[in-house]
Amino acid sequence: MLRSVIYLAFVLISIAGIFFLIDYNLLAAIQLTVYAGGIIVLIIFSVLLVHHIEMRLEMASIAKRITTAVLCIVGMGVFIYTIFSFEFKMVDNKQTTTTEAIGERLLSYGEGGFILPFEVISILLLAAMIGAIVIAKGTKLMVKNNKPT
Repeated sequence: MLRSVIYLAFVLISIAGIFFLIDYNLLAAIQLTVYAGGIIVLIIFSVLLVHHIEMRLEMASIAKRITTAVLCIVGMGVFIYTIFSFEFKMVDNKQTTTTEAIGERLLSYGEGGFILPFEVISILLLAAMIGAIVIAKGTKLMVKNNKPT
């Protein structure tokens, strides 16, 4: 499980690299600080609290390792081909997207605005936080006066 989280961190850092390549520096910085920084640290902390350290790691067979390596190489090839064959177009004849333009699009009510998805994501994150608190409390939350409810 911990290895999966580390691989997720590499993916999130790679996404930030793609944002840097297409000159979305603000989104790249947010990606690095919020997701690759904060969220991954939170997930690693959760895994280390829940994961049984004394358990032995099951080793994969050589056939599974080779299959995984071949699939990773094929996936990387498709990814690189897609990135280099895509024609990135400039918006409104601007080379870069400014923080002001991102803020205007993010909070606009008009066509192409993102206020509704922004609010939906905030409610989703609130629900995830409440769910995490309930899971962390465990059975202590459901027990009242030493009697299960």
